[in-house]
This record gives sequence, structure tokens and C-alpha cells, in this order.
Amino acid sequence: MSMDRLIEGIVKTQNPTVVGLDPKLSYIPEYLRQQAFAEHGETLEGAAAAFLAFNLGIIDAIYDVVPAVKPQAAYYEALGWPGVRALCETIAYARKKGMFVITDGKRNDIGSTMEAYAQAHLGTTVVAGSSYTPFGADCLTVNGYLGTDGITPLLPLCREGDKGIFVLVKTSNPSSGELQDKLIEGQPVYLHMGRNCERWGQEAMGKYGYSSVGAVVGATYPDQLMQLRKALPHTFFLVPGYGAQGGGARDVAGGFDERGLGAVINSSRGIICAWQKGGWKPEQYAQAAREEALRMQRDITSLLPKICL
Repeated sequence: MSMDRLIEGIVKTQNPTVVGLDPKLSYIPEYLRQQAFAEHGETLEGAAAAFLAFNLGIIDAIYDVVPAVKPQAAYYEALGWPGVRALCETIAYARKKGMFVITDGKRNDIGSTMEAYAQAHLGTTVVAGSSYTPFGADCLTVNGYLGTDGITPLLPLCREGDKGIFVLVKTSNPSSGELQDKLIEGQPVYLHMGRNCERWGQEAMGKYGYSSVGAVVGATYPDQLMQLRKALPHTFFLVPGYGAQGGGARDVAGGFDERGLGAVINSSRGIICAWQKGGWKPEQYAQAAREEALRMQRDITSLLPKICL
């Protein structure tokens, strides 16, 4: 099961974190931008080439100390087809380096449309009798608020395709409570969604006690994170909100179990933009990312038991 591979990567690196690869041109050192523009012009192609070069440098710097990366699809889609190609090449390179890849797409639909999303991001597409892998990520974030109809098309890949999903449960944004905190039968909507994740994952259980149906639970709501950890013993958490969004190690500690497992904590800008603070030279952007990733690891694991299977 895919979540087993993520867990094994976390144990190997002793690092329960994931780096969000969410590039903007303003995050990329000038010399990389100019190299890309010199070859492709100041165009969408040039911007996409800068994104890819930046990502490859980050991956080269962190792959041995961080188990996973999480590219946010929207940043790449904003550049049209060149950006989508950069996303595809980023995923392939990270997986070649042995990293677990979570595509942050928050896809949300039903029936054949959701099947198409599943094919695109996690599965294969058949063309004239030959099977091709469009993107090839290990996991995809999805919006489950259409109910079971929006999740069922993904479950065969979770059960049989060594793939996984992270379902939005309690998100990190300030207005999440407008819906997610509303009570149904005396309990908040996010708790009902979390219990759906437990149910959806029953037939996709891994060998370490977690299913391939995970949940997105924000670090900005530590009480709810702790509540959900107790209520959802078989659901692995993807936890955004650390760092730039205000969450810290104490905020995320409640997402882990007694083995130091159960959650992977995301930081995006805090790591990929680390070179912009602390006196780093632009050419040291990847080294700065590595140092910040290691600082984050130390910060979080200082509050956890030794991570073990």
C-alpha cells in the first residue's frame, strides 16, 4: 500500500515532513530565471523551465533527508501546458530520487470525471492498446465533500494500484469553520468526514495500521488535530499550516501516534524560500532549503517519541 511506502520513508529518514514544491517566479533566484529566459524567452515556456530547474535543485538537496514532496498543481497549471509538463517532469525526477510524491490537486467530482482525474494523476491511460502513465504521483489530495460518489472512483487504485489519497477533513484556512465546524447530530462536519475516511479506507489497509485513504488536517487547529487523531486510528494525516501559515511543532504534535507515526507535516514557502532570509546567496538556495528542512525535522521530532514501525 502507498501509505506503507510513505511510512517507511519517514522511518528511514527519521523525518515526518514533506516539502511543498509551490514555485513562483519571485521565489526563484534571478540567475535561474535569466538562464531559462535566455533559452526560452520571457514566455510561459521560460517560466516553466525556471520552475523545473528550481525544483530539481531543491530535490537534489533534500532527497536523502526528507521522504516526500508535494507539488501544488495550480502553480504549474497557471503556466498552461509548459507548466503542466514541468509538473510531470518534477514528479518523475522526485520519484527517480526515491521520494514519495503527493500531488496537491484537491480534485472533486463524481463518476467518469473522477475516474479521469484518478487516471491522470495516479493511474494509467490506454492509447491504441498501449498503457501510459500521465503524471505518476503516489498520492493525490481530493475534496470529499461530494460524498462517497466522489471517492469511490479512486478506491480501486488505493486497493490495487499502490496509490493513495488525502481527503480534505479540517483544512488550515481561517474560514474553514464556516462549514467544517457546523454540527450534524451534535458533532462537527469535519468529524463526520474523518469517519468517512476510516470507512473508505477499510478495504485498503496497510501493514502498519494505516489505510491508503488519508486526511488533510491543518496545523492551525491543534485541538481538532488531536481530537481527530484519537477518533481516526487508521487514517494517516497530511498536515499543512506549519511555518508560513503560523503552525509550530507544538501545534502538530497531537497528530502523531505513540510510535511517532500517523502524520506528515508540510512546509512550502518556509523551505523553498529559505534562501531569501538569513544571508544566503542566490546560488545557495538549495543548500538553504536543506538546512531549513533539517531545522524543521529537529523542531518536530524533539516533541515526538523515536519514530519506529
